[in-house]
Amino acid sequence: MTHHDNQIYELIQKENHRQKTGIELIPSENYASKHVREPLSSSFVNKYSEGYPGKRYYGGNEFVDQVEKIAQERAKKLFQVEYVNVQPYSGSPANFAVYMATCEPGDTIMGQALVTGGHLTHGAHVSFSATYFNSVQYGVLQEKHKNDGLFDFEAIRKLAQVHKPKLIWVGASAYPLQIPFERFAKIADEVGAYLAADIAHIAGLVAGGQHPSPVPHVHIVTTTTHKTLRGPRGGIIMVTAKGLKKDPELPKKIDKAVFPGLQGGPHDNQTAAIAVALYEASQPSFKTYAAQIVKNAQTLADTLKKGGIHLVGDGSENHLILADLTETHGAGAGYFAEYALDHVGLTMNKNTVPGEQSSPFYPSGIRMGTPAATTRGMKDREMKFIGETMLKVLEIIKDYKLPDTKEERIPYLKNFRQEIESNDELKKIKKEVEKMAVGFAIP
Repeated sequence: MTHHDNQIYELIQKENHRQKTGIELIPSENYASKHVREPLSSSFVNKYSEGYPGKRYYGGNEFVDQVEKIAQERAKKLFQVEYVNVQPYSGSPANFAVYMATCEPGDTIMGQALVTGGHLTHGAHVSFSATYFNSVQYGVLQEKHKNDGLFDFEAIRKLAQVHKPKLIWVGASAYPLQIPFERFAKIADEVGAYLAADIAHIAGLVAGGQHPSPVPHVHIVTTTTHKTLRGPRGGIIMVTAKGLKKDPELPKKIDKAVFPGLQGGPHDNQTAAIAVALYEASQPSFKTYAAQIVKNAQTLADTLKKGGIHLVGDGSENHLILADLTETHGAGAGYFAEYALDHVGLTMNKNTVPGEQSSPFYPSGIRMGTPAATTRGMKDREMKFIGETMLKVLEIIKDYKLPDTKEERIPYLKNFRQEIESNDELKKIKKEVEKMAVGFAIP
């Protein structure tokens, strides 16, 4: 075929330009290397392979089997686990498979509340995890505890003792500190629950030695592959030695939950790309990369703190920073901050904060992270520039306040967006961001 879909290819070019001229600060995004991306458009995209290596429902899978086995073995070695399933299409399906393998519909499960930094699939009321299971949610403290971060383990223990969950989740999507997995393990063991660590955000930091591993403490580990691990979009489920001791049948249960329980044939091109990403994560250079992610986050956090911005947890111990704008800009300020910062080429996302006074759609915080910028080679100097630029933008928008009613908000926010797009000072800042960004190549 010689026809080209100009409409889509033009949009691809525009997206390439957007990524090149801006700085990606969403903590769950990263840039996969050329070597990781190539298998995604390889001939493996044409294959169908329901089942598992050596037990397929289709012929012609001799090379697919080898790829999947390689991915499994690389994950086992990298994370020091006993069992691996690399077939989940992404993180949420991986977590759903854990529910299927460990729980019956209606069982009680426990996880960190979404509005306090947890994940949808850990029992949020809008998710399947609260539709099909009895969800009990724990939160976080507003101020950092010396040894426990933002977790109130006495309150979490009491919840577990009262509700006796079958499964407890530990792991977050907006938590800036290191997670004390062993504290959660003591609680789970006390009530006889499965403990699953969702390390989607920090998998690359665990692999790179920059965050304590959950593996000695939990029964199950799930992760996406496209965040700090710097792979393609995908998911992995792992069972630890402790998990096998609790339930020797757990690997079989998880395999059956993934296929045929939830999915059909795996995406073999994705599996091949995951294998390459795991190879890259096992190299010495990846440890250097992981260390720089954390260093960059701390530099950016320090710059914002010096500018008077309140940070949840008083900083960052991983790849992520959560800024609470309630005191400086008012409840709901995350909407204004996200829009204005994205306009100048600093892309991050609005986010709820502990003690949120507004709503998830108009939250009071912004969430940012350093994995993608670090992949491009940015270091301390660039982090200071980003932080100082953010402070300039946040100063420009400080007088915008979220109206109380929906009727007031629609015209007010429309006017806000128009004023942002015509602001001469922001246009100047956008050019400064672009000038800096284009000096750092995307893989």
